[in-house]
Amino acid sequence: MRAVIQRVASASVTVDGEVISKISKGLMVLVGIGTDDTLTDVSTITKKILALRVFNDPNDAEKMWKASIKDIDGEILCVSQFTLMANTTKGNKPDFHRAMGTEASRTMYETFLNILRQAYKPEKIQDGRFGAMMDVSLTNEGPVTFTIDSRKFEYVNSSNKSSNTSSSVDLLQNKPLNEAY
Repeated sequence: MRAVIQRVASASVTVDGEVISKISKGLMVLVGIGTDDTLTDVSTITKKILALRVFNDPNDAEKMWKASIKDIDGEILCVSQFTLMANTTKGNKPDFHRAMGTEASRTMYETFLNILRQAYKPEKIQDGRFGAMMDVSLTNEGPVTFTIDSRKFEYVNSSNKSSNTSSSVDLLQNKPLNEAY
């Protein structure tokens, strides 16, 4: 599961010329769901969205990266975006085979929204329209944008446990970096 998280002053989603959702200060979250994603991935992404400290301290604006969305009582606008799962490594045409199918993805996305609403304030969570052609507008503050991949946390955690290897070792090929490329 992947998410692009943007700190925004405001954001909105329009479908067929009608604004269907909008937020003021908070987070715009684009969500991509992969074929092998599970509830563990949903939980990982949800926790990270709610805990990520991307805002200044509400009591001291000079202190950056001190507050989460919960700390500032901000809003979240989520939009499902299967294109985040594209493989662009071969050729110029994106390959979407890693994106979960429409119906399964719809169920997983609704589960994600429900868990997010249970973990935070339901009235602060807005979303787009699954599967619709949407116009997404936002005013990015900073700009501040982060990408999160639930499976990368798994990889990072497992590699940290076996971090007795030299820092110059390519973990994928188990060769020194200067020989691996």
